[in-house]
Amino acid sequence: MSNLYNQFFFQPLFNALIFIYSYFSFESLGLAVILLTIFIRILLFPFFHKSTKNQIIIQKIQPKIKEIMDKHKDNKEEQVKKVMEIYKEHQVNPFSGFLLLFIQLPILIALYQVFYYGLAPESFHYLYSFIRKPETINFIFLGLINLKEKSILMVVLAAILQYFQGKLLLPKNSQNNKKDLSSAEIMSRQMVFFGPILTILVLSNLPAVLGLYWSVSSAFSIFQQIIINKSLKKLD
Repeated sequence: MSNLYNQFFFQPLFNALIFIYSYFSFESLGLAVILLTIFIRILLFPFFHKSTKNQIIIQKIQPKIKEIMDKHKDNKEEQVKKVMEIYKEHQVNPFSGFLLLFIQLPILIALYQVFYYGLAPESFHYLYSFIRKPETINFIFLGLINLKEKSILMVVLAAILQYFQGKLLLPKNSQNNKKDLSSAEIMSRQMVFFGPILTILVLSNLPAVLGLYWSVSSAFSIFQQIIINKSLKKLD
């Protein structure tokens, strides 16, 4: 782990988790993970909101884009020019998703390392001087789940929430009408089912703490998507 990455990503998140664990979660690791996940998602909400809004608007203007692509199919330069004009007219950036990924990826990697490697006593030397070192970590969540071990319950919960998250991202016409779907819409429909399968494959061999993070993050995304969908009804 490089010093720069450790200083700006792993160590701040690790200290945030231990701080929340010690002072706000009644020394429950499960509750600390939930609170930290919500805190991070609130910080990233403006980026998620902008990216999701762009995605929905792009879905709405797909008929116009398809019309342009067909009209100028023999002139690629004109295609690009006209499509970019459409994007500009609707004030969307087709590349905003890459910015969100660029911001989110190092945070996700750091969280994975915090949950997977950082909860052992030998990692406590990463704590800042003003963060109290806990005597022990309570890994039992809701009196049922040991977050250090694998949990089928957490895997299933994460997969179910992932499915509903993907379902909300589908454009309405691709949910209701299976005919005349674009390749992008077909891929979106496939991802609704591929997402939960991938979730199961990834989490099956990982500690339940990562399944808890995944579940809370997906639940927040569902809540966020409902808010965004309501705010964008004005565009219809």
